[in-house]
Amino acid sequence: MKKRMYSHRLWMLPAVVLLSVTLFGCNGSNGNFSANSDAAQKVYVAPGELDEFYGFMSGGYNGQLGVYGIPSGRHIFTVPVFSQAAVNGYGYSEESKAMLNTSHGFVPWGDAHHPELSQTNGETDGRWIFINENNTPRVARIGLDEFKTQEIIEIPNSAGNHASAFVTPNTEYVSAATRFSIPMDENMQGMDVPIDSYKDTFKGTLSFIKVSEEGKMNIDFQILMPGFDYDLSHAGKGPSDGWAFFTSYNSEQAHTLLEINASKNDKDFIAAINWRKAAEYARAGEGTMMPGKHVRNYIDHEEGGIAKSETIDEVRVLDPRELDGIVYFLPTPKSPHGVDVDPTGQYIIAGGKLSTVIPVHSFEKMINAIDSEDYEGEVMGIPVLKYDSILHGEVEDPGLGPLHTEFDGKGFAYTTAFISSEVVKWDIENTQVVDRIDTYYSPGHLMIPGGDSQKPDGKYLVALNKITKDRYLPTGPEMFHSAQLIDISGDKMQLLLDFPTEGEPHYAQGIAAEKVMDRQKRFYKLEDNTHPYRATSEAQTKIERDGNEVHVYMTTIRSHFAPDNIEGIKVGDKVYFHVTNLEQDWDVPHGFAIKGANNAELLIMPGETLTLTWEPKEVGVFPFYCTDFCSALHQEMQGYVRVSPENSDIDFSYGTGQ
Repeated sequence: MKKRMYSHRLWMLPAVVLLSVTLFGCNGSNGNFSANSDAAQKVYVAPGELDEFYGFMSGGYNGQLGVYGIPSGRHIFTVPVFSQAAVNGYGYSEESKAMLNTSHGFVPWGDAHHPELSQTNGETDGRWIFINENNTPRVARIGLDEFKTQEIIEIPNSAGNHASAFVTPNTEYVSAATRFSIPMDENMQGMDVPIDSYKDTFKGTLSFIKVSEEGKMNIDFQILMPGFDYDLSHAGKGPSDGWAFFTSYNSEQAHTLLEINASKNDKDFIAAINWRKAAEYARAGEGTMMPGKHVRNYIDHEEGGIAKSETIDEVRVLDPRELDGIVYFLPTPKSPHGVDVDPTGQYIIAGGKLSTVIPVHSFEKMINAIDSEDYEGEVMGIPVLKYDSILHGEVEDPGLGPLHTEFDGKGFAYTTAFISSEVVKWDIENTQVVDRIDTYYSPGHLMIPGGDSQKPDGKYLVALNKITKDRYLPTGPEMFHSAQLIDISGDKMQLLLDFPTEGEPHYAQGIAAEKVMDRQKRFYKLEDNTHPYRATSEAQTKIERDGNEVHVYMTTIRSHFAPDNIEGIKVGDKVYFHVTNLEQDWDVPHGFAIKGANNAELLIMPGETLTLTWEPKEVGVFPFYCTDFCSALHQEMQGYVRVSPENSDIDFSYGTGQ
């Protein structure tokens, strides 16, 4: 009996040891069981439940805007902005192609960097989100009622629109700045100059885009600047409202091998812009109207949501050498990247990529230095304030390669350190580091929901890491970037979650979900459809010919097209399929694709009309079908188009056989 009991206990021993190790001994690289369990609980969003925050992350070289749920990290949508999107026909459909027009022609790709939510009284309000395009300088406005790009404006006299798109506290303006200075003279005619004449002929511009109550954008004025590289920006708030701050590097004005030649000076500059005073100058007609051809694209809601383009030929340029009090330089070490204003509006923080400290400038001291003309010199007529006169303090040991800072609203700032792969938490008032946490790997920007506004939601931080390596299953040489969710609600930061991001997020914004959810459109009302080629019932379907142009007024509803048999199309025709989705319910889109189309599909929301262009090149019968699984009879949702020879006399015949 005892023997049996003894042997039974021996048999149990491995199980007991395994359980003990599991509960108490898992101290590997990912932490212990209890810590992992706590992290999992904090990010878990149960089936049927919703995330607490929206996260908006730029797609970088994919040209789009990614939408994520926070804290789950779920990728829930991608808004097409600067690049064509075959997934729904953006940039391919007749309604949306004009959104990608520029002064350089149709540009089907963009490099999207910095999203920025609209604000009211310094708080995010959930109306719009703006985002810049770096390569072909543009700024887009996305409506958060429908998560669609509603307007894109090109920025003239600019190249590399990087320090963009950042809003003032009541979204009076969106600012933009040229990263690459360009040759500029008063007539914009002397563009063909030797590159080594950079210091004499190249200039930068800062642009201020006026935003109307309805959201319409127009360039109110530009400010002429020295030929530096302008990197990032943020507007003042509270006491500093009326000012905007832009980092610049390459004060050496180098034009080749910048990693060496633009890193020689001990300090570069933050440009402090009194935008309210500049706007007064512009209203008074000051400055010069200069050539500045640019294109503005917008959705014309009065004509059924069709994109239109207009070309503007001039822009007002203000020269700080002629207009006092609009620009001052704040010396800042060294090759600064981000510039961020704390929620109180009192402190201006720079992230010097090559600096061993984080400088914290005082807005009050800046104003005092301006009033007392406490200058150490000037550049292109712009006063340079004395560094010590404007300094609140320096954060020591901030990590290697500090880049970007955001705030929790509790008196603390959080800065990414790219080279040492960490986020550093520090006290704004006493500039002392109080915590730090490793990230994986090399964070660029970070995001706290509302973290650049006057009212941050200081609960989560998202680190946008540039290097992924071993964080996910390998996918060959190319990998998605890695974001990491960090809990900042307590004294110590806690890593909660890794999640992959689409493209290359350069910056992100976050907002409480309830600020956006109540604005949502669930479908478009058919009675409000003003598209010139709409068919709001099957009785309105028809086909019209104008020479070799053919217009098919088509409808779609679960689970058929009308018409679904079409004859009378000829080789050489240009066929426009105007497809109206008759559904009047949420989440019932229909797709449309036809064999031989050289563009993309359409994805048509309920109540919407979209147009696909098709040019048949050969005789035959061509099928079309719904690309979005919409019902149990989705596979039956199909039709045929008969294409006859160019010189045939086949009459139109169409219908559903009813």
